[in-house]
Amino acid sequence: MYIIHLTTEFAPIAKVGGLGDVTAGLSKALTEAGEKLEVIIPFYDHINRKKLNDLKVDMEGLISYDDMDECKNTVWSAKYDGVSLILIEPHQKGHYFKRGVIYGEEDDLLRFTYFTRTAMEYLLKQGKHPDVLNLHDWLTALAAPLYHEMYKSLGLKIGGIMTTIHNMKYQGVCSPKKLGCMGLHTEHLLKQDKLQDHSKPDKLNLLKGSFVYSDFLTTVSPTYSQEIQESEGFGLEDVLISKKDKLQGILNGIDTSYWNPEIDPFLETNYSATGSNLKEVEEAKIANRKALYAKLKMDYDSPLLFACISRIVEQKGPDMIRFGIEYVLKKGGQFILLGSTPEPKLKGEFHRLAEQYRGNPHIHFHFLFDEKLAHLTYAAADCILIPSLFEPCGLTQMIALRYGTIPIAHKVGGLNDTVFDIDHEGIPSDKRNGYIFDFPSNDNLRWSIDRAFEHHKNDLEKWHLMQKNGFKKDWSWKGPAKEYLDLYHSLSSSRPV
Repeated sequence: MYIIHLTTEFAPIAKVGGLGDVTAGLSKALTEAGEKLEVIIPFYDHINRKKLNDLKVDMEGLISYDDMDECKNTVWSAKYDGVSLILIEPHQKGHYFKRGVIYGEEDDLLRFTYFTRTAMEYLLKQGKHPDVLNLHDWLTALAAPLYHEMYKSLGLKIGGIMTTIHNMKYQGVCSPKKLGCMGLHTEHLLKQDKLQDHSKPDKLNLLKGSFVYSDFLTTVSPTYSQEIQESEGFGLEDVLISKKDKLQGILNGIDTSYWNPEIDPFLETNYSATGSNLKEVEEAKIANRKALYAKLKMDYDSPLLFACISRIVEQKGPDMIRFGIEYVLKKGGQFILLGSTPEPKLKGEFHRLAEQYRGNPHIHFHFLFDEKLAHLTYAAADCILIPSLFEPCGLTQMIALRYGTIPIAHKVGGLNDTVFDIDHEGIPSDKRNGYIFDFPSNDNLRWSIDRAFEHHKNDLEKWHLMQKNGFKKDWSWKGPAKEYLDLYHSLSSSRPV
């Protein structure tokens, strides 16, 4: 079948977070399964063209509109890691995708609605009629109402539209005037059963629009699909409940060829990903830790290394991360924090914390994205902290378990679907792979850290069981891709074009 993903990220060439990993991993798995698939993304100026294969102009002079001004675009085609890409490069005064960043601009809403509208225009003009169009978050959500309110009548044919929800918190709320240049009749859309926002009746909500106009919705974990119908719906709970028969959670996978301790080129010492020889794993972890400590100028004199690899934002539980750092050091452990801090308040707090520990050889703060350092840290660490307040899926815990590193996580979202407590007697022993706490608090995190120290020192049988269970689990996209494909087939076959 013919599948198109309309998205704003594709790892690693255009990545901010998990969205990029998901679109890349899923697309690669479906392509390898023999499906015809294309991914449409903006052609950001920081994408390294040398890493793209078969890059060529697919369409020159495609017309779109910016504040009703006619704008031209160049559309490129290329391949990356076997996946077919369509890259849209606007030539307009706003230079929307020539700013060296993906997100964080004041006009993000205009940038990505422009991209979405241009992508739909491209599909129409090129006569591309996919069986399924898969949208991702609010950033491309406008495509669903655009199709039904405009492009379907112009001749574009799409078998079914699916929206994948990666994070409900961001919804694309805007004034109707902002969408005037899209050619939509905003008065018609400013109704409760269409795009009218739940708390600001004079505003439109793009994510809600995709819920209303899509044929199916998915989330990136089963637990998150339930949570967003309750406390994590950020005001759209009722809409999601009304669509619950067309809502399904599919747990993400990871690219196990990229995240593979056996062949990972960023490691000092590679080791088996099967867990068949835990002595070999431990020796390799020690070698990787020594290399990491030499790189970071840390002392090698602690029984346990804890790490946190995360964006430092409110979602990720920054207060608990800070507490975890201080408590681990108090107990004689060592800590590495790899985390970008886009929120100014938190950035200031964590930079002050780093200054407080300046010169301490048992801790290292690294606030810039460093792929090589992340890989080496996963391989060197004993435990990884993931105290998220909410977590649609999370990939950190899967990567950690793939590298024999034990997660300490809050029981929420995808963490609930992937991390199972070693001391929970109600869980089969062959599933227990970490430490998990029900309520996000420093006391609960302390309890989990205490258990990690205790088990590593006095109960290696439990420690090794967690590692073995993490190694043996198939974290690849093979299973999730099949679930997506089954949904795609049901969409394209059940709905007349």
